[in-house]
Amino acid sequence: MTENYYLVEHPLIKRDVTILRDINTDSETFRAALQRVSNILAAEISKKFSLTEVEVETPLEKTKGFKLAHDVILVPVLRAGLGMVNGFLQIIPEAKVGHIGLQRDEETLKPIEYYYKVPKNLETAEVVMLDPMLATGGSAAEALKYLKKRGAKKLFFACLVAAPKGIEKIQNEHPDVKIFAAALDRELNNKGYILPGLGDAGDRTFGTL
Repeated sequence: MTENYYLVEHPLIKRDVTILRDINTDSETFRAALQRVSNILAAEISKKFSLTEVEVETPLEKTKGFKLAHDVILVPVLRAGLGMVNGFLQIIPEAKVGHIGLQRDEETLKPIEYYYKVPKNLETAEVVMLDPMLATGGSAAEALKYLKKRGAKKLFFACLVAAPKGIEKIQNEHPDVKIFAAALDRELNNKGYILPGLGDAGDRTFGTL
């Protein structure tokens, strides 16, 4: 692993990842745990954001304060990434939200784009891509490539669970992107799913099992 990979070690994340893994967790509980993990990931990622100094007037006097130096754009990968958006917006309420739709060909495991719409100021923004599962890394690498082609320069990737193969692919193809994960899992099975994993995050979030 390189310096651009961060495993977010936190007792509450460990608790919530356990809830997310549990086959008996219903969709409502799953969504709540996913939101809490996203809160903590947002807090960790935002430590890397730039600030600019401002003057603020308290009820007693003027003093120095800070605001984010750049816009923040969240880009969930449809549809599973949508489950992470609210958790990030609770921590970064001024963030804008774009969307990328990629679906995986179940035979080749390669991503196919079907939707793309993001705010226009990618060039100057802190861009955070959201996708719960970093498995083969194919979809994430492709989505990051789309964002870079459209001008994104400072990119972060946030996920719940990462597999070593996915991390390696992102690091090889996008070594400038900072990866934040709530858990690092063992391997992929022959269908490209993470083991031990937590199943299909999109299906479990939206109850479409």
